Amino acid sequence: MVDILRSIGVIARSLDSISNIEFKEYNLTKGQYLYLVRIYENPGIIQEKLAGMIKVDRTTAARAIKKLENNGLIVRKQSQDNRKEKRLFVTKKGSDIYPIIHRENIYSNKVALKGLTSDEKKLVAKLLKVVEKNTASDWEYVKKGNKRIY
Repeated sequence: MVDILRSIGVIARSLDSISNIEFKEYNLTKGQYLYLVRIYENPGIIQEKLAGMIKVDRTTAARAIKKLENNGLIVRKQSQDNRKEKRLFVTKKGSDIYPIIHRENIYSNKVALKGLTSDEKKLVAKLLKVVEKNTASDWEYVKKGNKRIY
């Protein structure tokens, strides 16, 4: 059996470590850049949906969101249709940082896929989407308190 998850883990940890170092000057540490990007790309997203999108628990998301808010990168606004919901939006300061994060993402993709043909890049993307979908469904299952049977 091919242990693809080790490679995926090494790739993820390497890129996350690089990003945490490179974005430190913007007070973005411990993967907070991920939250900022998702909020920028989904203005008005609620915290629970954001946590699901990033695949973290609500407490982890709440801590990251609070730090982004304290650093003036995002704001919470009362939802018009649900008084209990707070919607998340990127501030001007956060919007100014987004292009830097986006450029880093493009560069990292370019480096990671160096040497692959266009067709190989498409195939990698297609196959990883399947792996992501499979893993996400397991994440949802376990998150709800269920146990996987090995």
